[in-house]
Amino acid sequence: MNKSDENRLDSFQYQCLKKALQIFWPNIISMDELNEYTQTARISQEVKRRRWNWIGHVLRKPNDHHCMIALTWRPEGKRKVGRPKTTWRRIVERERKQGGWKTWNEARESARDRDKWKQSVMALCATRHEEDR
Repeated sequence: MNKSDENRLDSFQYQCLKKALQIFWPNIISMDELNEYTQTARISQEVKRRRWNWIGHVLRKPNDHHCMIALTWRPEGKRKVGRPKTTWRRIVERERKQGGWKTWNEARESARDRDKWKQSVMALCATRHEEDR
C-alpha cells in the first residue's frame, strides 16, 4: 500500500462515516475530529497494525516454514523498466527500521514475547495525534 492508497482508503472511510452520521455539506468536520467522535482509527492505521500482527505471527514460526522463507527471501536481479518501486517488501523493511528493529532476527526475538510485540506494534502504528495525548 502506498501513500495514495492510504489516502483513498482514509477518504472513503471519512465519506462513509459522514453519511452514516448524516453530516452533509455546509457542516464541515475534519477527519481527526470525526474519528475521535466515532472512536475509530484511520483505516490505513488499522491495515498497518494488522499487517504487523500477522508478521509477528510469521516470525514465531520455525526458520524452515514456508511463510518465514517468503518473508526473508530476497529476489535476485533487477525489476523490469516501469515496474513500481514501492513494493510490500520495501514498505515492511522501512517500517521495520522505524520500529527499531535493525534486522529480522531482532524483530524475531521481539516477536517471541507476545506482550512486548503488541506494545511494539502499537507504538509503530500510533499516529502523531495519539502520541501527543
